[in-house]
Amino acid sequence: MDGEYDLLHHGDREVGDGLVDLAVNVRLPEPPEWLRRELAACLADLAAYPDAGRAIEAIAARHGRDPADVLPTAGAAEAFTLLATAFGARNAAVVHPQFTEPEAALRAAGHRVRRAQLSAADGFVLKPDAVPADAGLVFVGNPTNPTSVLHPAATLRQLCAPGRLLVVDEAFLDAVPGEPESLAPQRLPGVVVVRSLTKTWGIAGLRAGYVLAEPEVIARLRAVQPPWSVSTPAAVAMVACSSPRAVEESSRLAGAGERDLAALVSGLRELGVEVAGAPRAPFVLVRVPDGARVRLALREAGYAVRRGDTFPGLDGDWFRIAVRHDMSGFLAALCDLL
Repeated sequence: MDGEYDLLHHGDREVGDGLVDLAVNVRLPEPPEWLRRELAACLADLAAYPDAGRAIEAIAARHGRDPADVLPTAGAAEAFTLLATAFGARNAAVVHPQFTEPEAALRAAGHRVRRAQLSAADGFVLKPDAVPADAGLVFVGNPTNPTSVLHPAATLRQLCAPGRLLVVDEAFLDAVPGEPESLAPQRLPGVVVVRSLTKTWGIAGLRAGYVLAEPEVIARLRAVQPPWSVSTPAAVAMVACSSPRAVEESSRLAGAGERDLAALVSGLRELGVEVAGAPRAPFVLVRVPDGARVRLALREAGYAVRRGDTFPGLDGDWFRIAVRHDMSGFLAALCDLL
């Protein structure tokens, strides 16, 4: 905790027995059957130390990158710790509100962090001049957790500067049809893209993510990464989830999720609920009067949502709702509490 916000609070702490989980952004309740088969088949190989070589090749092929541009990690969260360790002395800035793990990792590594605060008044739209000009290490989510805002790639490129490392967290971009505004497909000077496989494929317990960056950046991150950080099952999952078949299935899931998102946003606005920005990710940030009371009352009604006041820049009136296929029961419960 930084004395103001609990940066280590995550949605999994909101869930509980008997509650409908709208707090965690993992999109599937379990991995698809074809992925479970792949994972089960690798169990006989667990006596050997893990080798992420095939995962590197599969991820590189999936994004059209050179293998030297790829570093598999134990989830996106490990990537932030590696970046804080290898580059934290670069005068860091974090665009907020966003996923708190980057700032938590920087602070744990002993670095001072400046916050580039976006405003609810303009829909949490990214404004490059909000980032300090002398920041040498900048973190921004795209789409951003928890605001669900998708920033234009052109705006992100405006944040690039000589000597600066721009880290773009694209953990949820595969949930947006077509993956628009992604910086993953090309090697850009000073740009680091962090990706996660855990949300789309229901494997948060496995920890599978990766970094895409210039080879010299990847080399520095690899130098501080613990040996065998990526387990054999995680490496297998990376290969499987980077295949053309998986990418196609991910696209179909994204299309269905977009329709579910539109239905949820429409339902919320019909209730008069303030929805932040223009949501594009599989979650929605809302603000309601006396939001802390409403959130706790939702728990009593059987629904867990993610509190907003642990994200810098938000207070207790905000909470985040994960998108599921049928939200009618939730909307009815919320209506009764407003």
